[in-house]
Amino acid sequence: MIQLMTKGGPVMWPLLVVSILTVTVVLERLWFLIREARFRKPGDVEKFLSLLEKGRAAEALEAGKQSTDYVARALTYALGHKEESLANAFLQASNRELGRFNRGLPILDTVITLAPLLGLLGTVTGLIHSFGILGDQELQAPTALTGGIAQALIATAFGLVIAVTALIPFNFLNARLEQARQELEDTGTQVELILRKDGA
Repeated sequence: MIQLMTKGGPVMWPLLVVSILTVTVVLERLWFLIREARFRKPGDVEKFLSLLEKGRAAEALEAGKQSTDYVARALTYALGHKEESLANAFLQASNRELGRFNRGLPILDTVITLAPLLGLLGTVTGLIHSFGILGDQELQAPTALTGGIAQALIATAFGLVIAVTALIPFNFLNARLEQARQELEDTGTQVELILRKDGA
């Protein structure tokens, strides 16, 4: 690995940092999703909605406060602050919950763009160096040119590998974020319809 880093030139070290950052973010996000799946309790949300539909808002609030489900948490906050504006309270609670799902995604998005550019920069600087050697040796060592080009291309390959590796979890995490947003929006609409029906 160290030999590969040396062959790729000085740009390989920033690429190594970017790759470590990518792995760290992906592992943390996967751990977050596993933990969140363990805390999910769709039954709590159903119970909350059922109690609300029966006009037992106080009991629904109490049930929501005891839940570890993120949808139930958002509903509880919104119902507890509906005096000012239910829609605004629910939007605020939803944004807070979605912010937890969104954490780390901007970093992966940056890595997907930055890694190939760093690799390309390494290739360009490597080629400049190779042609400089060729000029100094006046075509006496053509292997210096081909070897230099091969080394320069290592940086591009490394950058592309990092970007592709980051792209898959980025899309997966984005899909989970959209799923969470859809669940929150659907449940918020249900609460709004229940309260409107009850004239609350």
